[in-house]
Amino acid sequence: MAETTPKSTPKDVFYHLLSIVTLYASVISFIALLWQYINVWYPDPLNYYYAGILSSVRWSASVLVVMFPVYVLMAWLINKDFKVNPGRREIKVRKWLVYLTLFISAITVIVDIITLVYNLLGGEVTPRFLFKVLAVLITAAAVFGYYLWDLRKDGSIRNIKILAGIVSVIVAGVVIGAFFLVGSPAHQRELNFDERRVSDLQMIQNQTVTYWQQKNKLPATLSDLTDSISGFTAPKDPETNSDYEYNVLSDINFQLCANFNLPSQNTSVVRPEIYPYYNWDHGAGLVCFDRTIDPQLYGKPVPVPLK
Repeated sequence: MAETTPKSTPKDVFYHLLSIVTLYASVISFIALLWQYINVWYPDPLNYYYAGILSSVRWSASVLVVMFPVYVLMAWLINKDFKVNPGRREIKVRKWLVYLTLFISAITVIVDIITLVYNLLGGEVTPRFLFKVLAVLITAAAVFGYYLWDLRKDGSIRNIKILAGIVSVIVAGVVIGAFFLVGSPAHQRELNFDERRVSDLQMIQNQTVTYWQQKNKLPATLSDLTDSISGFTAPKDPETNSDYEYNVLSDINFQLCANFNLPSQNTSVVRPEIYPYYNWDHGAGLVCFDRTIDPQLYGKPVPVPLK
């Protein structure tokens, strides 16, 4: 009597669906992390935003830290079930999802190679582009090769454990690199405080210039900027709740100061020479910014006559 294929149970659907979803999320996040590392090592002068890179690194690392262990756990549970019931390797839900993964991996590799050839013919042979193509190509090929091997063989538990160990070490290395790049949570909190300070100083500067335009003089103190109509009140330091330092130097010169936790990212970036210059770069500690109002540029606006 011919052996019948075991039927899929709700547990099988749950195990295999969760395994595939976490695999896709892990692979996408892994590639995204590699791409951001490449963006740092080989920056594009026409499209380089370091803070955006760090945000992408944090998100991709967070997804990878959660999703990859879940994938490993599900793979272990599935293979544990196969060891007890080898016939369950033939259930339809597994076959469908594995072949779907093979299809997506194959299409990814094909599109990646087409993109490589197209850009090479167009003359784009920059290291940044080549490394990104290789990152996608190697990752997709590895996923394709693993599942093709898993379909053709019985899947020795010992070989799977060795492979899982190697992949886990690679993923751990990529995630650890993310922590070195973005810093600890405490470091990020200090950076966030500093970014808020710069934003506050920009707001105070804009309001000070508007005040000068309307009254033809600088405010004596920050409290003079308080406007009950617009609701503006000079912000305070987000960490200490103290007033920012404001000094009037002349009729058109003023100074804004704040205590920063860390040097600005503009100066600490890996490749500062390509980062656009901003006049809010700062070091750690008390930093003052001198501002001079150009009367010709910021002269009082011409009043619009009432009709």
